[in-house]
Amino acid sequence: MIFALITIATFLIMECVTWLTHKYVMHGFLWYFHEDHHQPRYQNWFERNDVFFVIFAVPSIALFYFGVEGGLNYLFFIGLGIMLYGMAYFLVHDVLIHRRFKWFNKTNNKYLIGLRKAHKVHHKHLGKEEGECFGMLFVPFKYYKV
Repeated sequence: MIFALITIATFLIMECVTWLTHKYVMHGFLWYFHEDHHQPRYQNWFERNDVFFVIFAVPSIALFYFGVEGGLNYLFFIGLGIMLYGMAYFLVHDVLIHRRFKWFNKTNNKYLIGLRKAHKVHHKHLGKEEGECFGMLFVPFKYYKV
């Protein structure tokens, strides 16, 4: 039971980590890697921005490694929470919002529509300044109104 709580707590904390990283790192000193993601359409299928998937995967992999060393421990479940958040991020951000894969083309779900609206507001700013809606799964309720 405690391991499930650790995994869920880590998943939820990752939304805060993502918001902070997006606002202060991606739109800050690592803007070089994130900038192409804010262009109207990508030049290539891969973006420099995709490096952030690797950056976020490294701690998860390390936690998996140290979480099984000497027997299964809490580090494994922290890594699992990070990995599950990464999977959710991929499905929501790359599949649902940016449609890099055409898996969920039509939805009437107010929550999913709200996520897309908030992200579009975020992308209306092509530069790194004046951004808004830096979160991914939790966005202001005003975007859920139809």
